[in-house]
Amino acid sequence: RRSAGVRGAAGASIILPVHNAEQWLDECLNSVLQQDFEGTMELSVFNDASKDKSGTIIEKWKEKLEGSGILVVIGGHDSPSPRGVGYSKNQAIAQSSGSYLCFLDSDDVMMSQRVRLQHEAAIQHPTSIIGCQVRRDPPDSTGRYTRWINQLTPDQLLTQVFTSNGPTVIMPTWFCSRAWFSHVGPFDEGGQGVPEDLLFFYEHLRKGGGVVRVDQTLLLYRYHPQAATHSVLEATLWTHRVCFLEERALPRWATFTIWNAGRQGRQLYRSLSSASRSKVVAFCDVDQNKIQKGFYCYEDSQERPKPRVPILHFRAARPPFVICVKLDLTGGAFEDNLRSLHLREGQDFLLFS
Repeated sequence: RRSAGVRGAAGASIILPVHNAEQWLDECLNSVLQQDFEGTMELSVFNDASKDKSGTIIEKWKEKLEGSGILVVIGGHDSPSPRGVGYSKNQAIAQSSGSYLCFLDSDDVMMSQRVRLQHEAAIQHPTSIIGCQVRRDPPDSTGRYTRWINQLTPDQLLTQVFTSNGPTVIMPTWFCSRAWFSHVGPFDEGGQGVPEDLLFFYEHLRKGGGVVRVDQTLLLYRYHPQAATHSVLEATLWTHRVCFLEERALPRWATFTIWNAGRQGRQLYRSLSSASRSKVVAFCDVDQNKIQKGFYCYEDSQERPKPRVPILHFRAARPPFVICVKLDLTGGAFEDNLRSLHLREGQDFLLFS
């Protein structure tokens, strides 16, 4: 099907960290075999202390893949405990040779045109992370999140980087040049509980990297309780997001309003540095009960008198806004209110929820 490349000259390396993935690996590795990419392709697997039959399955597929002209490099360790996703990805990259890196999770399945189409996009955008649209399995598992992944506009891929959803193109769809990865990376190796994808994504944006999505469904993206995503605490993500908001967005604004006088909005206010807090001129909301209170008093403040921040109806408030309202939840009511103000996302408002 494809000519085996000279060692050290692969066009694209598929980066596959594996930990106890026996139930998904056959389907995952078959999707590597089915790629229609015409350049030389390499699979770089790092087995992170799997205790199931993952190692045996990988060895079985090595022969099939190499018979089809795909180079296979296998690394790993069998220590008592795994070193984590960041470490495994770094190791898989270090032992690989491709000029481009295609990231794949062991529980996901690629469509046959994935490597080809993302490789084409990466050549056009050498300092970007290339993502793609996904199909979720089970289909109804994370409806709002899946719509967000698949429907963000090109501008929103850069403006919606502060939300709790994390990177605007999701890690299992990432594709980029090795040169750009080396410029930004490596991944944080802190192990379980560290959002290595978010930290890398933020560093990528700091260095001026772009974000591009190929608008075709190129990955079957599985949802299940064992996924590594579930090991990262909300509080950890919150702290990283607030820091990034303060670093990247708030310095441009002399003052701003927090849209949501409820729990999330107040939590954001309390999480800000005192310099950022002093820029908050108001909270705004639609809830008459909150608006009637008139103000929010920051009880934990060391300042005297304690800060009292007005609570206004959103039509009476002035932009820019940091919005702490979850999208796609109120049957479109919130989105209609926001649209009615004719604001520009990224300039007049940012989404934080």
